[in-house]
Amino acid sequence: MFVGFDYGSANCALGVMTADGVQLLPIAGDSRYMSSTLYAYDRELIAEAVYQRLDVSRQPDYAKNRSAQLSRAKVVRRELDLLPSDEVVFFGEAAFNAYMEVPEEGFYVRSPKSFLGASGLRPDQIALFEDIVTLMMLHIKACGETALGNGQQITRAVIGRPVNFQGIGGEQANEQAESILTTAAQRAGFSEVAFLFEPIAAGMDFEAQLTQDKTVLVVDVGGGTTDCSVVKMGPSRVGNTDRSGDFLGHSGQRIGGNDLDIALAMHSFMPHMGLGSELVTGKPMPSKVFWNCVAVNDIAAQRDFSSVTCKKLIDDLIKEARQPELLKRLLTVQRNQLSYQLVRQAEGAKIALSDAQSTQSQLGFVEAQLQADISACQFVTAIDDPLSRVESLMHSAVETAGVQPEIIYVTGGTARSPAIYERIARCYPECEVIVGDHFGSVTAGLTRWANKIFNA
Repeated sequence: MFVGFDYGSANCALGVMTADGVQLLPIAGDSRYMSSTLYAYDRELIAEAVYQRLDVSRQPDYAKNRSAQLSRAKVVRRELDLLPSDEVVFFGEAAFNAYMEVPEEGFYVRSPKSFLGASGLRPDQIALFEDIVTLMMLHIKACGETALGNGQQITRAVIGRPVNFQGIGGEQANEQAESILTTAAQRAGFSEVAFLFEPIAAGMDFEAQLTQDKTVLVVDVGGGTTDCSVVKMGPSRVGNTDRSGDFLGHSGQRIGGNDLDIALAMHSFMPHMGLGSELVTGKPMPSKVFWNCVAVNDIAAQRDFSSVTCKKLIDDLIKEARQPELLKRLLTVQRNQLSYQLVRQAEGAKIALSDAQSTQSQLGFVEAQLQADISACQFVTAIDDPLSRVESLMHSAVETAGVQPEIIYVTGGTARSPAIYERIARCYPECEVIVGDHFGSVTAGLTRWANKIFNA
């Protein structure tokens, strides 16, 4: 059986074709979406979890490649006094809840897809991301098969991918990321895998509704990336399996909802931790440590923020600050590894501001009674830079295509925000703007494409 598989930066979803069209399968309880998060009691236990879940035919080869990690996992199990039956890896909301129980311990990763194209990954880091993605795919595939029932097995998939996984890595970054996804999918039991640009997938779902041929600019503002594609769509093209001549221009960059959350956390939360305050000398507080605190999609930044060197830096800043009590909050975040929780609070504020002019974020996990008031105007100011980059991507796709769009089709969970929608709409005011299913359109398009290529 085939599926459309949206392995997203914010959420994951599986779609199947039915007599009534595309159906998204429940993969997280009753929900059709699972947040892209993983938590393990210890990083070394991830390889062991993969090995235990692999098909027996794949276990020997995997054990050979991961012998060191598997050996270390045995030591960790003894140190943590874990029973063989104990669950050690969690996914989705369960992962976040496990992380929140003891945030300073364990291994938590949010939006692993955002890292797959990162430049400078060492072989051991690539292996780790292969294992993380494999585990998530194994889990999602198993949940999908349970939802299907009757012993049905999912063996083929069209997986969505951004136009560019990493803004600075170019095609090498794309190849690295796609290789990780392919390896993981094969280990998870997919015998056939194809990839499709996510904005094109979103557009294909929209195309099914068109009654006339149109030139469409698809703007997919996802959790980790923004992708734009100019595509010729309509009834005369919808049945074709070769659509290469219809895809006129593409652009993409690793800029998405996560970046907006980070920007909002930096703008609205970090001043409560000392950003913008002064040293006793009158000099401004250095800002890099605050950025590293919230930059949860930057491996180097998070590694730097969690280091002993960073703790010493914050200790020194406390001694030199005019308002040391603010820097002590930053030290609490550093010591207790609360960066992800801060950014999650910013995400909640972003969602709340979709329907309100102001909201209040509770930061009691940093200091009792601490809260941050955020207005819609402050949100617009905070995200100005990332939204300017989204505008540039739209113009780049249109310039590459060499034709003006007639319709702008906006999708992706991040596009729910009125501030983001209005900014997109202003780029081409003469175009009709249509807002699609914020979460399900990519999955639906991937599923429709799977139906074409696997049933051809």
